[in-house]
Amino acid sequence: NRSNIVGVVGVGQDITERKVAEQDLQRVATDLRALIDTANAPIFGIDQDGLVNEWNNKAAEITQYPQDEVMGKNLVKQFIASEYKTAVKTVLDNALQGRETANFEFPLFTKDNK
Repeated sequence: NRSNIVGVVGVGQDITERKVAEQDLQRVATDLRALIDTANAPIFGIDQDGLVNEWNNKAAEITQYPQDEVMGKNLVKQFIASEYKTAVKTVLDNALQGRETANFEFPLFTKDNK
């Protein structure tokens, strides 16, 4: 009892709007990346575990640590002076939980421990 296929039905969908939105998002991401990389202030980011996932050019210049040497490292444990570790960890933990903190200054170690 063999059936003979006599036709095919297909359904198409216009995804033009989705593609335009994806291109817009990519352009915004590229612009933000350029802004972060060229900022005249050190910018760093950490993930939920406190590991560095962002390190801009100014952070690298000031600390003398290139991005590839800090990415994935624990910011507080490896780059913050002992006397500031607790305070910095608290501020960063609060930020990760969405709680804002007023400007908070703290020293980062440079490659030559200055």
